[in-house]
Amino acid sequence: MFYNKVEICGVNTSELALLDDDEKKGLLDRIKAGDEGARRDLICGNLRLVLSIIKRFSARKENADDLFQVGCLGLVKAVDNFNTELDVKFSTYAVPMIIGEIRRYLRDNTALRISRSIRDLAYRALKAREEIQANRDCEPTIDELASILDVKKEALSEAMEAVIEPISIYEPVYSDGGDSLYVIDQLADVSSVDDSWLENIALRDALGTLCERERSIITMRYYRNKTQTEIASELGISQAQVSRLEKAALAKMKKCMV
Repeated sequence: MFYNKVEICGVNTSELALLDDDEKKGLLDRIKAGDEGARRDLICGNLRLVLSIIKRFSARKENADDLFQVGCLGLVKAVDNFNTELDVKFSTYAVPMIIGEIRRYLRDNTALRISRSIRDLAYRALKAREEIQANRDCEPTIDELASILDVKKEALSEAMEAVIEPISIYEPVYSDGGDSLYVIDQLADVSSVDDSWLENIALRDALGTLCERERSIITMRYYRNKTQTEIASELGISQAQVSRLEKAALAKMKKCMV
């Protein structure tokens, strides 16, 4: 697989620097003071992060050099837009930025043809979402984005869904000691579950009973079709924590709607 390569884009991966949290914080403070050298050091010190992220796209058989370069663009954006006043680690903020940049690249190069107007709307929404996340460290709802862009929520939802990159249910999303976790392992068996309650008029009230983190997880999981692993990456918590919070939130909503 390509991530075993020693050299990518002329970079010897075995010689990449590895920064600890204190070093990153020190560099971020210097960047805030206008130190361009610190900016370069922080970018170089996080290239291993880019390398680790492009591993998850190995099943796509894309050119490793191309993905690495695109991932580095996401890293640069993360460095330039990170708010040091927020109580969040740089890597927690950078990971979704890098993944988002790679996904945009893959969407632009997909064989699936989407109308220009739908694609433009989706990209405007993605840009607005990134700006909001950078300013307040939380993901906006689809209603907020629709209001900001002055479009109907239904049209925005369709546009966002249209540019979601399809993946195989047998694509590995995590590997530990040879034991891999695949997409299919994260799909719940809903054969015995009555989903009609999701359409109930009381759904909005039930969502209102959840805390902000629970509401974010439910929104990302069931309205944006994100996997637990993707949500965990965005929130900076483990996949097991996402699973527990999701189950607790669903139980709370069902109890409210009984």
